[in-house]
Amino acid sequence: MTGKPDSIQRNRSAWQNLVQHGHRLTRAARDEDFQHPVASVDAPGWLDGNVEGKRVLCLAAGGGRQGPLYAAAGALVTVVDFCGELLDQDRQVAVDRGLYLETVQTCMTDLSVLGDAAFEIVIHPVSTCYVPEIQRVFAEVARVTCAGGLYISQHKQPASLQAALEPNGRNGWNLEHRYYRREPLPMVLKDNLVREPGTDEYIHSWESIIGGICRAGFLIEDLIEPLHADNSAASSDSFAFRSGFVPPYVRIKARRKPSGPLEGSENKTIWQPGR
Repeated sequence: MTGKPDSIQRNRSAWQNLVQHGHRLTRAARDEDFQHPVASVDAPGWLDGNVEGKRVLCLAAGGGRQGPLYAAAGALVTVVDFCGELLDQDRQVAVDRGLYLETVQTCMTDLSVLGDAAFEIVIHPVSTCYVPEIQRVFAEVARVTCAGGLYISQHKQPASLQAALEPNGRNGWNLEHRYYRREPLPMVLKDNLVREPGTDEYIHSWESIIGGICRAGFLIEDLIEPLHADNSAASSDSFAFRSGFVPPYVRIKARRKPSGPLEGSENKTIWQPGR
């Protein structure tokens, strides 16, 4: 994660702490997940249930879930994460279940240890919120994805990170943070389902996410907002109720263009307030 070494270390330490305390986001795949491994991680069905023999990169995806499930489905899996403790879980699950996968400890902004066009599929769970600039991430993903390859990523929606964690009444959440915010959000220490405690998180605009993926050399084929809303939730300050007003995530399916980044995009200046 270039440019913010303090954030890198804080986030790595935060995730080490989450692993130590068995946080829900660090739990390995369960026995029932392995009964239909691809379906367990590909709810939209974008992969048609078949990854056998495919070269799959699970990016920023340590923890013993994504990588082992794709490996169980027959994929040739490499798991990248900046937290060694999360990668330890992938290795342990692989040993326990007789699976083969490779693990690489590095940041998502620096995939220099991986070769050009090395993967047919890149799976990228929620994590771009931890880096201040995401264009470098997309550029690295584009480099390691072969022509025609898939890039499936999930991101925290900007408005969800802007909005307060607690409601201001039965049906309202204040926008506490500017859309064009450069600095990390104030750290939260209380566990919740919107933010990870102890981490530096950054708001990324829709232009940065959608436009950034396109400018890196991908064509977007589909986009969904995973449904977490439940307006019948008993508590108005619950994650399920909040999600009915402030959707938390977006999942994007993109395909690598054969010609690389859009012509001239490397010289394009994106206007943002405060520049």
